[in-house]
Amino acid sequence: MSRIEKDSKIVIVGAGVFGLSTAEYLLKRGYTAITILDRSAELPAPDAASCDINKIVRSSYSDPFYTKLAKDAVDLWRDQNQWGDTYHDFFVRLFQHATQIPDALFRRYRSGVFVISSGGSGYGDGAYQNDVALGVRLKDLKTPEEIKSIFPPGVKTASFEGASGYINYDGGWAFASQGVAVLLERVKKLGAVVYPGKGASDLIKAEDGTTKGVKTTDGSSYDADLVVIASGSWTPSTFPKLNLYDKCLATGQVLATIQLTPEEAERYRNTPVILSFESGFYSFPPNADNIVKFAIHGRGYLHQPNNGPSTPRTKLSDGQDGLRIPKQAVKDLRAGLATVYPELSQKPFVTTRLCWYNDSPDDDFVIGYHPTDSRLVLATSGSGHAYKFLPNIGRLVADAIEGKLEPELVKKFALDRASNDHLPWRSDGSSRPLNLAELCTADDLLP
Repeated sequence: MSRIEKDSKIVIVGAGVFGLSTAEYLLKRGYTAITILDRSAELPAPDAASCDINKIVRSSYSDPFYTKLAKDAVDLWRDQNQWGDTYHDFFVRLFQHATQIPDALFRRYRSGVFVISSGGSGYGDGAYQNDVALGVRLKDLKTPEEIKSIFPPGVKTASFEGASGYINYDGGWAFASQGVAVLLERVKKLGAVVYPGKGASDLIKAEDGTTKGVKTTDGSSYDADLVVIASGSWTPSTFPKLNLYDKCLATGQVLATIQLTPEEAERYRNTPVILSFESGFYSFPPNADNIVKFAIHGRGYLHQPNNGPSTPRTKLSDGQDGLRIPKQAVKDLRAGLATVYPELSQKPFVTTRLCWYNDSPDDDFVIGYHPTDSRLVLATSGSGHAYKFLPNIGRLVADAIEGKLEPELVKKFALDRASNDHLPWRSDGSSRPLNLAELCTADDLLP
């Protein structure tokens, strides 16, 4: 670990969740020379995982560390002076100081995250126990009738035969792109210099092998006393010399949307977020534009041009073609939607997308100094669950930079760690190659 002073030049590669949150915490601690570089000419980057209409905010984790971190993040999200209306758990906002939730009030102001089970899972059981231990407000739903009671009148649901679960009243969803945009403006006001359209191409090395700056694709160079790599799923392909493949793997995750009429949207407006730890399927209530998004959190797809590291294939790299998903994934998404909302599963999909994660094998983040470079810090491998921590994940990175991170967390997030021993959520095998000949067409999006 190098000695970093308050006026040290710190260059952060990536203006997403890790990069912006890190910048905010460093600036608030008195660091005065923060530069942020991002490959996208438009910020928030339109094809970044963090740039979307919504993301789940949940505390339900089988690892108690993340349950506590998420619970703390929810408290920060609720500060409307900082985040405006980015975070949506409208029910809890009205009654956030209540220790018990009256059923009559919930029926009027429905929200939260419904964790559904159709046979039990070790991950789900552990997540439930961790929520209970931290005093998260939950309600068990043991029968199909109890499950149906959490949905507004007029919403046609599946039978939920054989299903059970619980509603997490303290969860909800965030308007993802808005949250990033809000934080971007905040770090600018705090003094960060942000350069869009500056994709990193390589690290500049000193004679002793440590990093002393960043080269960008337009030929520019940025000197630094410390470089923080926070470039998400572009990390392994941007910095192949670092050999990050073991802890950084770009995987494409499938999602789709349907468009509701204003009348339909009003019926579904106050439905909860749906989350299945068993199938990986999840869905959201309609957003302000009456769009319902749903997705599958799985091991995803790999895109490896010329057998190199997996690299995101997006609308910025491949235009509209970069938004197509595999035909089989369309079928899987429709089947998942039918398990909750059979009526909606008969509607045409209006958009699809591969949302690119930077995965680690154990789903833990990579945060800390590179083991052989005292002037290089990694803040990445969100593994599809980092967004909810936008308000506080930068604290972990800033602590790591300053040598203040708890020893057990240093080990937990180390690049050169053995895989951490905790129950994984995603158990659907391995990531699959993305076959460009099997991507969906417009006809495949019809019911």
